[in-house]
Amino acid sequence: MDQYHWRAGTLIPKVKLRGHVRSAHRSGHYAAFLRPDARIPTRRYAGTVDRAEIVEWLLEGDPSVAWQTQRDLAGADETVWRPTRQLVSSQGWGRRLVDQQQSSGRWAGGLYQPKWTSTTYTLLLLRRLGLPPSDPAGIRGSAVLLDEADWVEGGVSYWSGRLLAERCVNGMVLSIASWFDTDDHRIDSIAELLVRSAMADGGWNCRDHLGDTHSSFHTTISVLEGLAQWRRRTQRDDADMAIVSGQEFLLAHRLFRSHRTGAVVSPHFLRFSFPPRWHYDVLRCLDHFQDTGAAKDDRAADALDVVADRRRSDGRWPIGPRYSGEVYFRMEEGRRPGRWNSLRALRVLDWWNGGGQGG
Repeated sequence: MDQYHWRAGTLIPKVKLRGHVRSAHRSGHYAAFLRPDARIPTRRYAGTVDRAEIVEWLLEGDPSVAWQTQRDLAGADETVWRPTRQLVSSQGWGRRLVDQQQSSGRWAGGLYQPKWTSTTYTLLLLRRLGLPPSDPAGIRGSAVLLDEADWVEGGVSYWSGRLLAERCVNGMVLSIASWFDTDDHRIDSIAELLVRSAMADGGWNCRDHLGDTHSSFHTTISVLEGLAQWRRRTQRDDADMAIVSGQEFLLAHRLFRSHRTGAVVSPHFLRFSFPPRWHYDVLRCLDHFQDTGAAKDDRAADALDVVADRRRSDGRWPIGPRYSGEVYFRMEEGRRPGRWNSLRALRVLDWWNGGGQGG
C-alpha cells in the first residue's frame, strides 16, 4: 500500500484517564466521577503524534482493518478500498472465521448459542470485519438464521418453547441479513417489527415482554445498527423516525448517564471492547453516530472526552477488555495498542471534528 500518498498531519494532544475505570469504581477512587454531572478526572500529556504514522500502522494490519482505514481515515476512493475488502474473504481473520462454517451453513451447531461462536455471533463479527456482501458463506448463513428460526410478531425467535421476538437479537439479525445479499422479504418484516416496537422514550428493551418501560442501552444500540443497515440496503425511509428517536434516547442520557440522577449508568460503558457482542459502550455508540452521519450534538461531548481520554501517549488506543465466552481465536492480545479501537476512535474523532467520511 506504499503506492498511496497519505496526507501527513498531526493529532491534537488529548487527555488520558488516570487508572482503570473498573478498578477505580471498585476502590471508590473515582467516587466523584460517578456522582451526577461530575467531570471525568484527566491528566494531559505533552507532544503530538504523526497521523500518517498511525494510518500506516493500521494499514499494516488485517485486511478487515486496512479497508476501513482506507475508506474512513485516508479518504481513499472506492476503487482502492473495495479490492482490499475483498481480501477479507480469503485472508486473515475473515478467512479463519469462514473456514469454521459447517456443512449445515451454521457455525458451532447453533443459531444463537454458544456465545460467541454460534451462527449469529460469527456472522455479526464477519459483518463488522466487512466480509463482502456477496460472499457465499455470509449469504448462506443469513438464510439459515431466517429459515431455521421460529417467527413471532414478524421477527425471529431462537428459543425452543419460548416464542419471543427478542428485540436485541432481532436487531443483530437485521444488521446481518441487511449486510449480506440476502433476497428475502422477511428482512423487511424484522425491520417493521422493530419500528413499531419502539418504547415511549424512543429506544428498545429486550425485557419489554416482562413489563419494562424504560429502554435499554444494550438493546437500543443493536436495534439502531440493524435499522441503519436495513435503511442503507433498501433506501427506504420507513425507519428514519425510529432511528432519530433511538439516537435521541441515547443523547438524552448523554450516552452513558442516568436521565434522572446524571450518574454514570455503568463503568462498563466507558470501556471499549471489540467485538462488542451485544454489549453497549460509548465508542460503539459514537461509531454508530458517525456511520449514519448524525449531526453533532453537544450532549455527546462528555462521551467524546471519554474516547479521547482513553488514548495512549503514542496516539493509539489500548486493545480493551474481552467478554467471557468461547471464541475461535483472539484477534488482538496483550497490553499493546489495538488496531480496532484505534481505527474506531479516530474515525469518531474525525466525524466530530468535521472530517469524517460518514455513511
